[in-house]
Amino acid sequence: MKPFAYAMPFLILVPIVASPSLANDSTYTDLDTDRCKPLLPEDTEGGSLSLRCKGFKDHAVYFKEGDLRQSILYGPVSDTYIAGVFESFEPFNNATRKIEWRLDADGKPVATILRWFLDNIDPVTYQPSPKLKGQVLVVSKVADGTGQGCVVGYVDALANPDPNALARQVADARATNFVCGKDMAGYHGIRGPTAAEPTHVFPD
Repeated sequence: MKPFAYAMPFLILVPIVASPSLANDSTYTDLDTDRCKPLLPEDTEGGSLSLRCKGFKDHAVYFKEGDLRQSILYGPVSDTYIAGVFESFEPFNNATRKIEWRLDADGKPVATILRWFLDNIDPVTYQPSPKLKGQVLVVSKVADGTGQGCVVGYVDALANPDPNALARQVADARATNFVCGKDMAGYHGIRGPTAAEPTHVFPD
């Protein structure tokens, strides 16, 4: 396993322009982990989970949790990626349950957007602080014929005036041609102090 971690500045002024040939739209599904299929026996002591959940049509959602951190993949992901990929954040975190799927002009899902809550640590108490809780929209590539799906970008949901619109621009512009394990997934727009550092682990 090889770790990936990228430090990004707090203000990123990179324009995201979607191709005019795209006419992407959104649809939504709910992630119900109570109705998912376990892929591994639950580690009740360590709190780890690996689940296959219903997504959009025949595109499944793969949910993993370990050490109070979560990671999610989408679509026809390879067994190697299901077992070996874990993309999350440095602090404890959890994702919401409403998934936005970005569909191309043919109705095929190419990306997802999901809001995550980050339990940032107070530097004085060394405990998670509600005052420092972060919210980040995670934009992910839906796995394609290569079996590879991954995070393609992040938007600080607290620092940007219209974070959902920005996340859709990132999804439409970057997901299709993003190379998992090679291209860098960073923050787009304004990054505030509660948007914690992401973590990336990919198979060798």
